Parts: sequence; C-alpha cells; structure tokens
Amino acid sequence: METSAPKLIIITGLSGSGVSSATNAFEDLGYFCVDNLPLTILPTFAKLLMPGDEGAPAIERAALVINIRERHFLAEFPAELAKLKKRKLNPTVLFFEASDAILQRRFSETRRPHPADGGIGLLAAIRHEREEMSAIRDLADLIIDTSDHTVHTLRRMILARFGDSGSISPLRVQFVSFGHKFGNPLDLDLMFDVRHLPNPYFEPSLRDLTGEDAPIREFLERFSEVNETIRRFEDLLRYLLPFYRAEGKSYLSIGIGCTGGRHRSVMVANELAKRLGTVEYEISVTHRDMRK
Repeated sequence: METSAPKLIIITGLSGSGVSSATNAFEDLGYFCVDNLPLTILPTFAKLLMPGDEGAPAIERAALVINIRERHFLAEFPAELAKLKKRKLNPTVLFFEASDAILQRRFSETRRPHPADGGIGLLAAIRHEREEMSAIRDLADLIIDTSDHTVHTLRRMILARFGDSGSISPLRVQFVSFGHKFGNPLDLDLMFDVRHLPNPYFEPSLRDLTGEDAPIREFLERFSEVNETIRRFEDLLRYLLPFYRAEGKSYLSIGIGCTGGRHRSVMVANELAKRLGTVEYEISVTHRDMRK
C-alpha cells in the first residue's frame, strides 16, 4: 500500500514517558512493532524492510523500541543509525520525554522501579537517565513531551500525525446476547436489558425456536415497544460510538440481556448489528446462551 508514512520508526526516550503507549498506537496503524530490540540485531532486521528477490520487502513498515535497558544503546546507537541512513532506509527517530515531576508521579502511581535507580532514589535516577540520554535526544527527528498527555491523547496525536485514512483500524464492536439467569458476561463496556419486551417463551409454538428464526422476529416486530426500544438503542449507540472511537478505543463490547438469552436478546442484538454495520465500525455478534 502506498503511503507517505515513515517506513522505519525508532522509538526511544525516557523511562515512563509513554513509549509503550506510543508503540501500541503504531501497532494500530499497521506497523510491525518490536519492543526492546537488541541493537546488535538492528542491521539484520533492517534487511527485512528492503526489497528482496521478489521485489517487495518482507515487512512494509516497522516501529522499533530501543532504550537505555539495551546495554550497547548509548555507545553504539549513533553509528548504527548512520549505517541505516547509508542504506537509504531513512529511519525516523522519535524521542519521548516528560518533566521530572510528571515522571516521578507516574513511577509512584505504578510502583514500578526506575531502571536507573540503583539505590540513588527516584528523582536522581530520572535526572541521571535524562543526562545519559541527551546525546540520543540530539539525534531525534521529533521530540515529544508527554507531560500534558494522557494515554488517550497521546494515541490520538500519533494516529493523526503518522496515520492515513486507510491505516487506522476501525472500532471493533461486538454485540453479546445473553441470559441473565446464566450470569452477566465479563468485561462488557455497555449493557442493555430487554426483559421488558414481550417474551416468546410463553408461546408454546415459539418456545423451542431462537431469535434467529423468522417466526420469533415476526412475533417481536408486531409490538411497538420492541421497535421503539431498538430505535432508541440505535440512536444512543450512533451518538456514543464516535466518542469511543475518538477516545482511542479499539474494541467495544455491548451486552444485550434477556431472561434466558434465547429469544429477545438474540433478535435485538442481530438487529442492532445490522443497523450499525458501516465502514466506520467492524461489527460482530456472539450469542452466548442461545443454544442452552
């Protein structure tokens, strides 16, 4: 795919400055991402980005994380970078940083040890790493200060700067129909209850069917409250989904629950998935309890 995006991005910077979040964003953009790549492997990896015998390279775009934990990094990175440029790969070096106060707060909140803290204390470790990384910072094509960024705003910034309309993954929306009597599904982002709708279970001729069968759909569609409920759910989701997408969510799980998970929830989940299926969203449906 033709794109103006960089072919090779090298991500580095200060510990706690958002390197991991940035890497996740590049992964969403379709980059082949490698975390903590040993510097000695960099020349070999670079060959995968160059045209082979069949013309196309093995990897179209890559984002590599190389940081101070790699013991050869500080001494050998400038020379290795120069070699890549001679091979016409023209890597883009991104350097992430943040203020001392913000880095202190992030490490305190996560309770993770700073890699440069050998007993000297957190603030001293942050300042020592900043000094050690100053020469690498000077080589960067772009320096990104994440002091005022959240995980979400940093992701949006990277997608906007390095993405194109064809590379950003659509929001994946999964509808999960279920029966409340079997317990709620785990990890739902939203949940709608449809137990207020007429229940086909009490119609002997419909009891053994499911919400995917035409007689069940026809039965439910006869009731104005069914159509009105679906319409209102649809309107709410059309309003909410762009906000979830703008916030940087990749996956959204929406539960639709009735009593047994066989009739009403199945029909409603299928209908919502059909109405919301667009190029902006990748829609899927799972019926957890339909066959119980």
